[in-house]
Amino acid sequence: MIETPYLLFLGDAPDQLAAKVAQGIRDWRPENVVGQLRLQGCKADVKVPDMGLDAARAAGAKTLVIGVANRGGVISETWKAELHTALEQGFDLASGLHSLLRDEADLVATAKAHGRQLFDVRVPQVKYPIANGKKRSGKRVLAVGTDCSVGKMYTALAMDREMRARGLKSTFRATGQTGILVTGDGVPLDAVVADFMAGAVEWLTPDNDADHWDHVEGQGSLFHASFSGVSLALIHGGQPDALVLAHEPVRAHMRGLPDYALPSLAALRDTALPLARIVNPACRVVGVSVNTAAMGEDEALSYLEKVEREMGLPAADPFRQGAGRLVDALEGT
Repeated sequence: MIETPYLLFLGDAPDQLAAKVAQGIRDWRPENVVGQLRLQGCKADVKVPDMGLDAARAAGAKTLVIGVANRGGVISETWKAELHTALEQGFDLASGLHSLLRDEADLVATAKAHGRQLFDVRVPQVKYPIANGKKRSGKRVLAVGTDCSVGKMYTALAMDREMRARGLKSTFRATGQTGILVTGDGVPLDAVVADFMAGAVEWLTPDNDADHWDHVEGQGSLFHASFSGVSLALIHGGQPDALVLAHEPVRAHMRGLPDYALPSLAALRDTALPLARIVNPACRVVGVSVNTAAMGEDEALSYLEKVEREMGLPAADPFRQGAGRLVDALEGT
């Protein structure tokens, strides 16, 4: 078990999106966070107190969580001095990066010398099956995005929270490092061998009560040249009964791909739905989740109204406004 509370390590994150792991933990488990640790040049801020290691230990922090999701998921050498000091001062380390703490010999040695633990949450813990495509009982909803990091996890968490508040049967199913750190369980899908990704999603979303909804955390985008494979595995392994389209309207281009423009919501719908209907012919698109964090209130409301007119679907920012309208649409499926 990863001990809480956490000190969130933002390192030298170049922008806010690079700190999405820390932001997700802060937004969904604020009770587990005492503060953030930022190195010189860091351009991200998750709006918790800035703390050094000494102050964080005095505040009760047990684990330094690497809250950065950089391209390639690497442990930067510029972080090492602070990570070593954290271990020496009694912190455990937790990371969801592709580069593993346990493969960094110097960190392993320091952890061993000081009796501390290293937690790599992006390591599959189960021998997952190959997908068989068989229909499972229960219901599943998946958010699919026009790009990476547009709010697919937030959509699933917000809808799950709303359904639970209504007394309905609902479970959030984490498929990435942030979701696993938020909930303590899940499948690190992009670290699963490709042939077993869809099977891992089947394993994660087993047979359930007929009126139970699994909210499957989305990953990547079908339109992203780097990460489309994990998106398709979620669609085919999840056999969703419902899709929610997720979008951030202020993006100038695909995340990390300046030569690629974002697709339209209509293009996303017309691409994702036929793929979902391969494994579940009854699948429907029920709504649009829009990340309006970079917009003012009036601009956000105006944009949501525009999306509703154009798409003929309820549109909401489920983190900013609540997921009620999206859940209303889901209950109609």
